[in-house]
Amino acid sequence: MAVRMRIAQINGVLGDGPGQVQRIGAAAAQAQADGVQCLLLPALAPLGGPGAGDFVQRSALLAAQEQMLAQVLAASRAWPDVALVLSHPARHGTGVAHAVQVVRAGAVLATGHQQTVNGEDLLWRNACPGPMQPCVFDAGGVRIGVLPGSQEAPWDALAAGAQALVCLPAVPFFAGQQAAQEAALAALAERAGVPCIGVHPVGGQDAWVFAGASIAVDAQGRLAVRAPAFAVAQADFVCHADGWITADAALAPALDDRASLWHALVLAVRDYVEKNRFPGALLGLSGGIDSALVLAIAVDALGPQRVRTVMMPSPYTADISWQDAQTMADGLGVRHDVIHIAPQVQAFEQALAPLLAGTAPDTTEENLQARCRGTLLMALSNKFGPVVLTTSNKSEVAMGYGTLYGDMAGGFAVLCDVWKTQVFALARWRNAHDPFGTGAAPIPERIITRPPSAELRPDQKDEDSLPPYDVLDALLRQYLEQGASPAQLAQVGFAPELVERVLRLLRLSEYKRRQAPGGPRLSQTAFGHDWQVPMTHRFAV
Repeated sequence: MAVRMRIAQINGVLGDGPGQVQRIGAAAAQAQADGVQCLLLPALAPLGGPGAGDFVQRSALLAAQEQMLAQVLAASRAWPDVALVLSHPARHGTGVAHAVQVVRAGAVLATGHQQTVNGEDLLWRNACPGPMQPCVFDAGGVRIGVLPGSQEAPWDALAAGAQALVCLPAVPFFAGQQAAQEAALAALAERAGVPCIGVHPVGGQDAWVFAGASIAVDAQGRLAVRAPAFAVAQADFVCHADGWITADAALAPALDDRASLWHALVLAVRDYVEKNRFPGALLGLSGGIDSALVLAIAVDALGPQRVRTVMMPSPYTADISWQDAQTMADGLGVRHDVIHIAPQVQAFEQALAPLLAGTAPDTTEENLQARCRGTLLMALSNKFGPVVLTTSNKSEVAMGYGTLYGDMAGGFAVLCDVWKTQVFALARWRNAHDPFGTGAAPIPERIITRPPSAELRPDQKDEDSLPPYDVLDALLRQYLEQGASPAQLAQVGFAPELVERVLRLLRLSEYKRRQAPGGPRLSQTAFGHDWQVPMTHRFAV
């Protein structure tokens, strides 16, 4: 016995009920036409995907979700040969559980609920386990068990006769995720002794990115199916009751860490702009590597016609910054404007002069430059509608090396979870690859090789204020990602005074991070999501 199955990686919009019904219906109708017997949709597809947060606690949302499921159930009579696997939020007592149901030809074949509620799946606060009942149904003579969530135990489904398992995780992207998911599913198949299918969401939802790359392994844990990563796609295969899987197509290529990170950034920007209905994106192009990388990402995400850049030079802006910014903008074909900020800065300085009399210039005057730039960008955003993309990287965000209401002003912080050392690596990767056909080697080499500088005072370099980025990132990654203590950092070779200085800056800049725009979470130690600490404290840990 064997069942023809299809994984449908659809990219939805939260709360777009009619749109989701149409997307699900179109996928099911095509499956019926293609002879598919079981259509697998990602976790929470009727809702638009994971990430609804506290809205899931609202009675009106749950009522609308029930109505949508009823519409899909009624419509399934038009696809009588297709068993459709859906997961959704459902009331359970005083809480809300992650439920799954399988429908075919106007009937509900099976239901179940997630039992293992953990921090990996992006569900909602106070998500609760539902009733304990295995979700097992028959399609094509094969008994299929469905496991909502990323860590459900298979034993109840196997005891109910499941000959294959479908897993519906709701886990956002992180570096190394694809290999980890493939290894975990292979291990599950080996333990259970049956084929296992992992159906993964795809798309950007605010900070969250879902990578797709759905997979299927046979009963021995051998990879048989891999759908494309970071793309709406489908994957067809035949699952045999004796443990084999026969795929219709070759495996989609696995992406290495840099390619995955690039595609995640592009998808995050594209979906944030598209789903929020911005006409495009706008950024300040300084001639430095961070804004250059953000421009390359934005053009890959939206195309050059929907991206606009502005150069806002001051007397401290180097000639090569002008030249490199213009060269990159011209090469990618984006609109590029120049606004000199000296008159605005001078106006602020004159207004403040009586109040600052007798004081020496310091970061106060430097920050005026950044705030003039932020004001100009936000004015263009207000007038014409594009979202402002900010360009601070994770290393700068960690150290507070940015100006509130200045270069931190904007609507989406593209690099907020990308270390500075990763910025350099991604720039080189993008110059060696053209994954979206928008232009080869878009970032001028000089932008990559010149020393980073905020250009807010004469001959300024980032290393005047911060340790070298390779040292800084190594220290911060051990502290944040590995949980190293100050003493342990000193033991592995970081100077104690450097450790004290870096961790002090990390503590002092928490208030800035609270006011920064959101951006894509790309690791398991993202500020504001995984790293949550008080602003006011005296801990030294």
